[in-house]
Amino acid sequence: MIAPDLDVLFWGINPGLYTAAVGHHFGRPGNRFWPVLHRAGFTPRLFAPSEQRQLIALGYGITNIVARATTAADELTRDELVEGARMLTRKVMKFRPRYLAIVGIGAYRTAFDRPRAKLGLQGETIDATKIWVLPNPSGLNANYRPTELVELFAELRSAVERRS
Repeated sequence: MIAPDLDVLFWGINPGLYTAAVGHHFGRPGNRFWPVLHRAGFTPRLFAPSEQRQLIALGYGITNIVARATTAADELTRDELVEGARMLTRKVMKFRPRYLAIVGIGAYRTAFDRPRAKLGLQGETIDATKIWVLPNPSGLNANYRPTELVELFAELRSAVERRS
């Protein structure tokens, strides 16, 4: 789900088995992506995963670093993540989103060889695209409460509005 000149391209790690079966990003019931996206101000209402295409009209897209479905992202190899980052970089250079929002700090650290990366705006860019790292909203990631996720996503939303 990508188009030229988006405000934000959300970059997920890879589809879980349920998400792959239903064919919608962050499709598993209980995944916090869609509620967090809404509560952070990206969408005017709570979207269902099946409504993902409506994001394009709002200036947002979604892609994954790795297409292979797994039970958990930690099943991916370092080589898969690094190769996925190369492919993602080519997509970003072609479609030129203003921000690349990487949803999963561990995958970002591995894929881009940034072992000390922190959440938020990164010091590097891909061409003119700014990189912003967010926590993975999967229910498997219990490190962040929903309110914390909303706050972190809302920081990106504020940055997007400031650059408009």
